[in-house]
Amino acid sequence: MPNELTRIEILAFPDVQLLDVAGPLQVFSTANEILKAEGMQAHYEITVVGKHADTLTSAGLAIATHQLPSSDDPIDTLVVAGGRGVNAAIDDDALLSWIRYRSQEARRTASVCSGAFLLAEAGLLEGRRAVTHWERCAEFAARYPSVRLEQDPIFVCDGNVWTSAGITAGIDLTLNLVEADLGRSIATAVARHLVVYLRRPGGQAQFSTALSLQGGESRFDRLHAWILENLRGDLSLSRLAEQAHMSTRSFSRRYHQATGITPARAIEKLRVEAARQMLGQFMPVSQVSRQCGFGSEETMRRAFLRSFGVTPREYRERFGTT
Repeated sequence: MPNELTRIEILAFPDVQLLDVAGPLQVFSTANEILKAEGMQAHYEITVVGKHADTLTSAGLAIATHQLPSSDDPIDTLVVAGGRGVNAAIDDDALLSWIRYRSQEARRTASVCSGAFLLAEAGLLEGRRAVTHWERCAEFAARYPSVRLEQDPIFVCDGNVWTSAGITAGIDLTLNLVEADLGRSIATAVARHLVVYLRRPGGQAQFSTALSLQGGESRFDRLHAWILENLRGDLSLSRLAEQAHMSTRSFSRRYHQATGITPARAIEKLRVEAARQMLGQFMPVSQVSRQCGFGSEETMRRAFLRSFGVTPREYRERFGTT
């Protein structure tokens, strides 16, 4: 492990999203704490920077910023936060110029949430794959057609530029940066300390399936929770209707109205999501298919091809935990 501190700069601005700054900051800081607890030297020097040395307020909390460093100051990683203030920041030519040149000096550049707008406006995402918060994907795609926007992943790495989706995805991205720098054991320790998933695969959806299926009827939200607890059980149409306290015919009609898909398709989506999580932990494919109620590996294979265009084993190779 290198002895010199690795400089991380997190860019903030008026109306920045608090967690976009605090999430990565806490991950890097916790990595330092764990290293020191194990008798090693801290690895990161983390600084929150802004256009001016100032005190910004987000969610009622004050964020102290250091003035933007000059090009002579060394830097390893630039992290650009997001938030409502992005709308004004993308019109600040001086700030965009600083991002552009500072990124050239950095080993890698990352954005959290709508911070991708700043990277794109600075020209750093031309022809690259990128992601941003799901609510702003349509706006982003229209404004930056030359960027290869992907609407589903929680983070994307293209070359030395990383972008992440909504807010907490910045923590997932930063955990992956820590793993790349310090190894899996330190990243695991950080994730455990923060009580978060370690290295959620970048291809994981921004929403859980259960969340994306939420509609206007709370009984179906409760039904989805029950299904997740009974993926290996009887999930026939009649059993689902019984659990929802409805007739089979009424259940089928009302469910489709509320979620936009059939009960059978919803069950497949819930099983696929559960299987993705297990595959990321390198559980044997045969065991995953049984645990998730597919009945056979071939049934699960067809479900993955329908959902992602890849087999379970190919999905694991792309997004599995190392």
